[in-house]
Amino acid sequence: MAKTGDPARAAAGPATHSLDFALDRGSPVPLYYQLAQQLEAAISSGVLAPGDLLGNEVDLSVRLGLSRPTVRQAIQSLVDKGLLVRRRGVGTQVVHSQVRRSLELTSLYDDLEAAGQAPTTEVVRNETVPAPPGVAAALGLPEGAEVIVLERLRRTHGLPVALLGNYLPAGLLDLDGDRLEATGLYRMMRAAGITLHSARQTVGARSATAEEASRLDEKEGAALLTMQRTAYDDTGRAVEYGSHIYRASRYSFDFQLLVRS
Repeated sequence: MAKTGDPARAAAGPATHSLDFALDRGSPVPLYYQLAQQLEAAISSGVLAPGDLLGNEVDLSVRLGLSRPTVRQAIQSLVDKGLLVRRRGVGTQVVHSQVRRSLELTSLYDDLEAAGQAPTTEVVRNETVPAPPGVAAALGLPEGAEVIVLERLRRTHGLPVALLGNYLPAGLLDLDGDRLEATGLYRMMRAAGITLHSARQTVGARSATAEEASRLDEKEGAALLTMQRTAYDDTGRAVEYGSHIYRASRYSFDFQLLVRS
């Protein structure tokens, strides 16, 4: 089954016809939830791609031997998560999968590309400015020292997922706008011979301002994930400070927790 969403694919018919669902009717887990989880897994893996049609609820309920309300509840739960959308005259379509990212020192662009999320970048700002106090402290620079400030809008499958703000010491590397739109910042740093070694990172949450909501295609006050990171090279030098915001409806961080004895 192809894994790219396009009009021709949507016109070919419901994508769920080729899916096999394993529903355990003896399980205490509700059937609607089992169905929703399997549909979500198909979306996350790319088996169901943006633009794919789910098909008629009646047809799906007959095929699976489920009641129509059960199928409707499963689909509605994914509509509420923003993974599906109901379009009049078209049917229920896949919108996108949520981006799940582990907390490691990696590039968002590289992670999205590896996950088949088709990342694109719009450079909103790329200029040299005096370092604000907080940025200067994070980068270990005198207050007012020159830094490069970058602002980028990152999209997956054409839909906005994050606003990225980065500060780098002036003269660290050539930040050509065309290259920034074609690849990730960390990939450019590696190409320039900068070896990233470690980082200090803080994750939080807050509500979207009107300007942020407009850029991220959210409602004002929508939940946003925040991340501040200072990255260091293999000599211990601070080479980048990032302050990013992500759509909570489309993005999450994954943690692995270990028990310390």
